[in-house]
Amino acid sequence: TSVFTPAYGSVTNVRVNSRMTTQQVLSLLLNKFRVENNTDEFGLYVVHESGERTKLRDTEYPLVSRVLHGPCEKIAKIFIMERDLGEEVTYDVAQYIKFEMPVLDSFVKKLGEEEEREISKLTRKYRALRSMILEQLEERSESADSV
Repeated sequence: TSVFTPAYGSVTNVRVNSRMTTQQVLSLLLNKFRVENNTDEFGLYVVHESGERTKLRDTEYPLVSRVLHGPCEKIAKIFIMERDLGEEVTYDVAQYIKFEMPVLDSFVKKLGEEEEREISKLTRKYRALRSMILEQLEERSESADSV
């Protein structure tokens, strides 16, 4: 197995058409870099400016995806990554990546407080419903006893 890893963010060009699938483009890129590994070990990922990372499915068309993201490469780029390393990052997560740790800690603290409020609210609601059900059961058992 030949291992060649270009520098992160390095640019290369390959000639593709709109009917080439992700697997075909991956094969083309691996041939260009003379990597002998199986294409199953890699994936193409669209990495957005925000840090959001989405894996292109094997049946998708990378050129179409690139065109749909517009001509500005700052908005989104397509990267080849090892499947094990290229976990997807949703937009919701990506928007927090740029924050400093103290800010993230305060977010976690606020979310913890909100979670505690929700838990106590649900606990109160559960207790109220439980007591109402028990009252109804008592009333029915009393009415059944009197009949």
